[in-house]
Amino acid sequence: MSIRFDDRVAIVTGAGGGLGRQYALHLARRGAKVVVNDLGGDRSGNGASDAALSVVEEIRRAGGTAIADGGNVADYEQMTAMVARATEAFGGVHILINNAGVLRDKTFAKMDPADFAFVVQVHLLGSAYATKACWDIFRDQNYGRVLMTSSSSGLFGNFGQANYGAAKLGIAGLARTLHLEGAKNDIRVNTIAPTAGTRMTEGLFPEAMFDAFAPERVVPAALYLVSSGAPSGQIVGAGAGVMQASYITLTPGVALAGDDLSPEGVAQAWERIIDRTGEIVPQSGAEQSLLIARTLQGG
Repeated sequence: MSIRFDDRVAIVTGAGGGLGRQYALHLARRGAKVVVNDLGGDRSGNGASDAALSVVEEIRRAGGTAIADGGNVADYEQMTAMVARATEAFGGVHILINNAGVLRDKTFAKMDPADFAFVVQVHLLGSAYATKACWDIFRDQNYGRVLMTSSSSGLFGNFGQANYGAAKLGIAGLARTLHLEGAKNDIRVNTIAPTAGTRMTEGLFPEAMFDAFAPERVVPAALYLVSSGAPSGQIVGAGAGVMQASYITLTPGVALAGDDLSPEGVAQAWERIIDRTGEIVPQSGAEQSLLIARTLQGG
């Protein structure tokens, strides 16, 4: 089975370099018309460049179709303008990859609140704004594919990245809810947690590992997750050609009552509370209440 994107219009944010550039190039090679979005700043969000236009020219030289957009994902009006331009140029939008991001790493003790807010604004609100700008189009045409970008820092934590981790876990929660809300209109929403050697991770990877963790080795997972046959509601780790599935699980828990329904009772039952035997992967938030009810009933 060959996965193609002919007659599809894809928007990739933060596509001026790194992972976003590779997503854009490979989507175009497989037939998509691509909107290459990039503000052109450095990895901390400062400055500007013509990075998006460079990628567009690269796509066109290879025989593909693309336009550049310099909109700021953290500005909703600029995102609606981007989607309007895509619709005017190509007649619609079918795929959105939310890839744009910045880093302002420091320990929480030393982090300026403005840097915390800025990173959350770009990653979390930026993903929400770009998706919202596409959402009505996806609903009206009963088709849409959205790929959110989370991170192991959000899913599992990482020293010195409180702002980034908070935003990235928020994105995973956003994706899960949009997966539920979009299902009736065939809008499939997935999350990727990539590990790649890019300017965002420069200095974090040993130089010798950069080739093994080339951005191209994440692309297959991303393109599958925005294809017509994609799953929905998944969190996929990808790096160096290794593809992983990540889940948020819930243990059955322990019903406490009487004198045991106390801090001391929780402490005494702690090992049983965290016992993963019989844990589930909830498909929606409501399943926590359902599992509590079953636990109360002794089943």
